[in-house]
Amino acid sequence: MPVDTTAGHIEDTKLADALSERYLAYAMSTIMSRSLPDVRDGLKPVHRRMIYAMQQLKLDPSAGFKKCARVVGDVIGKYHPHGDASVYEALVRLAQDFAVRYPLVEGQGNFGSIDGDNAAAMRYTESRLTEVAKALLEGIGEDCVDFRPTYDGEEQEPVVLPAAFPNLLANGAAGIAVGMATSIPPHNVGEICAAALALIRKPAMTTVELLKHMPGPDFPTGGSIVEDADAIARAYETGRGSFRIRSKWEVEQGRFGTWQIVVTEIPYQVQKSRLIEQVADLMEQKKLPLLADIRDESTTDIRLVLEPKSRGIEPAVLMETLFRATQLESRFGLNMNVLGADQVPGVRSLKDVLQAWLDHRHDVLQRRSANRLAAVNRRLEILDGFLAVYLNLDEVIRIVREEDDAKAALIATFDLTELQAESVLNMRLRSLRRLEEMEIRDEHAKLSAEKQSLHDLLEHEGLRWKRIAAEIKDIQKTFGGGPLGKRRSLLADAPVEIDVEAALPVERDPLTVILSQKGWIRTVRGHGQDPEALKFKEGDALGLSVECYSNDRLCVFATDGRAFTLRVGDLPRGRGDGQPLRLIIDLSNDEDIITMFPVEDTRKRLLASSTGRGMIVAESAMTAEKRTGKQVLNLKDRESAQVCVPAIGDHVLVIGQNRRMLVFPLDQLPEMTRGLGVILQKYKDGGLRDAVVFAADAGVAWPDPARTRSFADLKDYLGKRSDMGRTAPAWATRKPRA
Repeated sequence: MPVDTTAGHIEDTKLADALSERYLAYAMSTIMSRSLPDVRDGLKPVHRRMIYAMQQLKLDPSAGFKKCARVVGDVIGKYHPHGDASVYEALVRLAQDFAVRYPLVEGQGNFGSIDGDNAAAMRYTESRLTEVAKALLEGIGEDCVDFRPTYDGEEQEPVVLPAAFPNLLANGAAGIAVGMATSIPPHNVGEICAAALALIRKPAMTTVELLKHMPGPDFPTGGSIVEDADAIARAYETGRGSFRIRSKWEVEQGRFGTWQIVVTEIPYQVQKSRLIEQVADLMEQKKLPLLADIRDESTTDIRLVLEPKSRGIEPAVLMETLFRATQLESRFGLNMNVLGADQVPGVRSLKDVLQAWLDHRHDVLQRRSANRLAAVNRRLEILDGFLAVYLNLDEVIRIVREEDDAKAALIATFDLTELQAESVLNMRLRSLRRLEEMEIRDEHAKLSAEKQSLHDLLEHEGLRWKRIAAEIKDIQKTFGGGPLGKRRSLLADAPVEIDVEAALPVERDPLTVILSQKGWIRTVRGHGQDPEALKFKEGDALGLSVECYSNDRLCVFATDGRAFTLRVGDLPRGRGDGQPLRLIIDLSNDEDIITMFPVEDTRKRLLASSTGRGMIVAESAMTAEKRTGKQVLNLKDRESAQVCVPAIGDHVLVIGQNRRMLVFPLDQLPEMTRGLGVILQKYKDGGLRDAVVFAADAGVAWPDPARTRSFADLKDYLGKRSDMGRTAPAWATRKPRA
């Protein structure tokens, strides 16, 4: 008996190699078998197996319903080796008309709601396939797609469905794999079919031409798509982008000049109950100053009532405040990352996705036609045998009664094939009547004509594409009309910007922003604060202070060249210590704050780095209300931002660490929104010490704000930008700029 040498065998492997091998296997399994849909039928494996299992259970649209627990049991028992909860969730989603544009499952019972309510347990709900799912399965028993063994090898499952219905674009898809994701919005099937027919007529059609037939997504919950046409075209061309969706609303007039807004459609995948909670929370935080109340009067249709605080408010302005702050406006991402026919994932354009579906339909048609031709040939062979023996039935009866090997005798006597002889022997006695012979001849003639038609179809590609176009027209006629096929999402132009700030009630409380040396920020009421009266933590002191108003935007400029925008009204108030600034903005401990100032859109600033490069930037271009701020001044290695001063005047004064000073006209500096800047002053060693902008007729109050130097005092230092300058006078180096 041979000895098993593998038992107890240990093989040394590097942990990194073992982990990478196993993680790659997991990643591929997630990508191929869970998260990304197939470009041909638009389904993930769980959905494909579910639909096929329901077809095997004969849950056709005309059949009765069966318990969802029965369906889930068949799916996980035969095809999909995963938990029943995840399979049932997938089934429920395919039945929700607010989640799927063209449901593949018809549910009976509680299948959840747009409020986010869960479906009832699978033992209480029932389901069957819809006509859309039936179209996806059409011809699956005619050898038009490949089958493979299931996970236990006891059953067979389709690799892909025939997909007469363009499911990928019609219902969309979403999924997150390992290192990649997919996000495809639903579209209108009538428009998809129109685009596919146009692509058949003109294979060289561009994306822009396709969008004339299929202009954009069509979400099951409706809403308005307010995206620029160029952005939509670019998204479909590259396979990546996003669509901006707004709720549909209308104004209802009341008595005595009062009015209210009624929202009838909300963006796709937004839960109505959470939306109402979000609006209520913002009202409690007083971040929606124009809104007085929100009510949910929805039944089967959505009806959210919004009441303004004053009838003098413009409805468009009120809705603009809500669009900016709530999920009444949302974005749906486009990332057409799908598995191709070769099972390789990739981001595809709209034309690529449509062409892949058409190529699949072409392959299905060829395989169905070849399968049908083989069946017709077999039947014709049998009918030829029947017709051959009908001329001498008495001899057939004699052979059957007297010969030991009737089959061989029939073959020898009538020159039959084995199939023909076997069919004759299996013939029923009642088929020997004369009428049956006539029916056989009629069937033979019809099949002969069908055979010729199938031959022509398989030999001529043009005929095949005509057949595919006819099938697509049937799909367009069946599903593109009626309530199901009517477009639900309105396609609108990008909205005109509304100045909401001008319509909001203004509270201009005078405040002073205090930033301590250790980075604690707060505001105190009023201007003209006495620095000596301000209190700080032990070991801390005043760093910067700025007088502004509660409705101002405060720009904080740091040594890493980033500008951060804060709303003064949102900063902590009172006589306490305030809050660490680094908890409000994303600034590392290695960086410092250069300055902070209230933003004025009409004002500009001079920004300069430690190496003496600078530029002019509008304060409006420095705003960015996010934690990460906005990179305005780009920096090189071992370089930092050094200067951020108002650009009020017509000349720039620059002084370096080498004690050389230069004055040049301001118009020699470019105005930019972001960049490295240009050289202000050349240095053999050291870098920039300070820079200031001033008006020639007013002189410069620098470095001592209490002493103004006239332009005559600076004429000797006048030059061109990027000059080295001349040795600075004693007054320019005696005291740093205040």
